[in-house]
Amino acid sequence: MSAPTALITGGTSGIGKATAELLFKRGYRVMVTGRDSVAAARNDLPAEIVVVRADAGSLTDIDHAVDRAREHLGTLDVLFLNAGISRPKPLADTEEADFDALFDINVKGNFFTLKKALPLLNDGASVIFTVGAGTGMAAPAMAAAKGSLLPLMRDAARELAPRRIRVNAVSPGAIDTPVYGGLGISRETVQSWSAGIPLGRIGLPADIAEAVAFLASDAAGYITGDNLVVGGGMGIGA
Repeated sequence: MSAPTALITGGTSGIGKATAELLFKRGYRVMVTGRDSVAAARNDLPAEIVVVRADAGSLTDIDHAVDRAREHLGTLDVLFLNAGISRPKPLADTEEADFDALFDINVKGNFFTLKKALPLLNDGASVIFTVGAGTGMAAPAMAAAKGSLLPLMRDAARELAPRRIRVNAVSPGAIDTPVYGGLGISRETVQSWSAGIPLGRIGLPADIAEAVAFLASDAAGYITGDNLVVGGGMGIGA
């Protein structure tokens, strides 16, 4: 039996990169795409993992990425739609450019990556969206962009069910990734958030990678159209 295959968008750092490493260790042939940290990913990831520069907000780049996936992987058993950006601004400070960027990458990019990858998906494949980051952060445009992925995910799950393709989402809570540094948020601030998390710590990319690997596996073979929240208990109240 040939090794299973996985395409991970937004896979050159953080959650995507950790997921690529985990799936590779579990015997997958893996390709990752990303707009940033591409050279670092090529240095850090195992040489067998294919790293492709692609901007999820560009349909031309999406076409290129899918062509490379066809070339290197042939077909897909797992499609992890993890590419996304953050613009955590309050309503009054959100500009049209912020709004457009959030929807171009987080929504349009993920939609068209799924559409263009459909011919590569094997019957019985697993598709996973990253959704949760951006909700509950006093950032309405981010919440709108990320939140719109949930009905998209559920409708895709219904449409693809006849092919036994499962479509789910993973919603991370506060995860210690490089994205916060890019937003000017210090590590000390990020670590301070642990005080409000019932399990008492900030999550790690590896925590989300394990959840994605579960949703991709046969152990989740009867789960589709669902959203797995991985947040250490954030939101459950006192």
